[in-house]
Amino acid sequence: MSLTPEVVLHAYASGVFPMSEGRDDPEIFWVDPRERGIIPLDGFHISRSLARQMKKGGYTPALNHDFAAVITACADREDTWINADIEQVFTALHHAGFAHSFEIWRGDRLIGGTYGIALGRAFFGESMFSRATGGSKLALAHLVDHLARTGFTLFDTQFLTPHLASLGGMEVSRATYRAALREALSNKADLFSVALEQDPHCVLQRVTQTS
Repeated sequence: MSLTPEVVLHAYASGVFPMSEGRDDPEIFWVDPRERGIIPLDGFHISRSLARQMKKGGYTPALNHDFAAVITACADREDTWINADIEQVFTALHHAGFAHSFEIWRGDRLIGGTYGIALGRAFFGESMFSRATGGSKLALAHLVDHLARTGFTLFDTQFLTPHLASLGGMEVSRATYRAALREALSNKADLFSVALEQDPHCVLQRVTQTS
């Protein structure tokens, strides 16, 4: 089966996603974890150090300012599942309005970010990166806040890592995930219905109140 935007969207709507064994491996396989990682949109955990960083400011969050730079940065590591075909199809999905990047900038330097696919009221997070302390955590904090404000109900992280667990991530069974996915796909949300919040203090207040 060739990897096309249509195939990928159908796969995500069915609860599976593509991966590769490495950057230079041309093979694609499909994953359907027994235990699925999610971040509850009302359960994101902001540590004291992250709260201090947000209060200090000195960074700018952005949505889709440079998708290509984000996916390239996510793939630019020794151990990656993003091969050339996956990068190409997600770039096509970005141009089609389905794949989006959330970025953290310090001046003109991209210091962290994440990207994923939006379908219905579900956001499927793919990967993240940091080029400065807390870069990916800041991106996730602004992403969670934005998803909640724009009507999303499911934030899928595929797997649960210690990094995601420290931020409030959890595992749910395949059956629980599929039920949440069906519910999320039964209606629509719009990432662009409100502007991305630029004030870290507002994000911190909202996320703290709901978690």
